[in-house]
Amino acid sequence: MSFELELFNSKLIQKQAISEVLKMNEETAKYGLTLTEQQAVALVKTRSDSLKNAGRIEFSGGVIDKLILAFCDSPYITQENYEDSLHELMDIFYSFKNETLDRISDKHLISFMQKSFNGTCCGSLELLSERELPALARKLNCIHVKDLSEEIDDEY
Repeated sequence: MSFELELFNSKLIQKQAISEVLKMNEETAKYGLTLTEQQAVALVKTRSDSLKNAGRIEFSGGVIDKLILAFCDSPYITQENYEDSLHELMDIFYSFKNETLDRISDKHLISFMQKSFNGTCCGSLELLSERELPALARKLNCIHVKDLSEEIDDEY
């Protein structure tokens, strides 16, 4: 009985997450970006897989909506690459939450990712994941978290 309840709760949480992703279309349509229900399902699955691969758990809705809002106005995101970019951004986000040992808030990490992606990376997810975020992780290991948050706010 416990397994059935857990499975029911898991499906309910998944449905809610899909609904939240689809609700983001109201905001992103202004930028010519929308997701279908099938794409929302795929993103929720990627989130689940990324969390599992990173050995992480989340108690809230996660970062899909935060990433969508941060990147929907990017000049480098188009309808054609929107879904693929979100899948990759989620993988990058969870990977670097681990690499930075959670010493940076979701908000600051997403802000750093967004500003780097639109700035020095010129829309390259490869540069973001292989150059900018490793540099952030190295910097994070050298200074206090409070100082880093202030520095990110000042620089970006």
